[in-house]
Amino acid sequence: MSFKYNKKRSDKEPKKGIYLLPNTLTLCGMFCGFFATLSAINGNFLYAAWAVVLANIFDGLDGWIARLTNTTTQFGIELDSFSDLIAFGIAPSIIMYKWSLIKFGRVGWAAAFLFVACGALRLARFNIQTGTPESKAFKGLPIPGAATVLSSIVIFYYEFWTGVPEKNILLLITIILLSLLMVSTLRYHGLKEIDFRQRKPFWFLIVFVLVLFILFIHPSVAIFIFAMGYLTWGIIENIYLFVNRGKLRQVEQETKEEFQNPKS
Repeated sequence: MSFKYNKKRSDKEPKKGIYLLPNTLTLCGMFCGFFATLSAINGNFLYAAWAVVLANIFDGLDGWIARLTNTTTQFGIELDSFSDLIAFGIAPSIIMYKWSLIKFGRVGWAAAFLFVACGALRLARFNIQTGTPESKAFKGLPIPGAATVLSSIVIFYYEFWTGVPEKNILLLITIILLSLLMVSTLRYHGLKEIDFRQRKPFWFLIVFVLVLFILFIHPSVAIFIFAMGYLTWGIIENIYLFVNRGKLRQVEQETKEEFQNPKS
């Protein structure tokens, strides 16, 4: 009798342990961020930028595999946040500071810290919104997207020039803008909106092949174009939504006034 009771009790106990595959991929992304930080400190900015891009790939894989295999856990979510802060917050800010922002003195390191702080706030807000019944679109620019934009600038630069850039106010404005976009309420899309377990139109596969084709031909320029396109498209889409929302409110107000004051 006691054996049966213990068996039923053990069945109700939560399973201990972690899922190895998604968490290993998360740690690979964290290692890429650590490697990028060391490379930036040593002056190897191109290697550092490519390491951030590679971390972005691991970040996409661990989440996709966790959702596909139904192995998403609170432990994995917290570990992923720490990894993202290192790979997409600290590493890109150090890269940009050592590469360009250091010439601005206090303003430069303040801008670098602003990127890290806004990235941490962005991750904290995302964690408390995880599991809530709202749109799959991201609120604010995702921190991997912001980091990829900065890394693509470095990669694109070394495709045509050598050394480090001169004191450039545009780079300072860019990192401040990305920081503010991360903590904004602007709507951005991500790969999590795509359910790979469902059937897709044939053109979806064609677009995917074309993207790979462009990346293989000229990866440095392609990553820069895709990153800037993602950033710009998000801004344009939100402006469009804001304008249409304003027009809709205006129409509703006019309709309400006509209903309250009908013409004789």
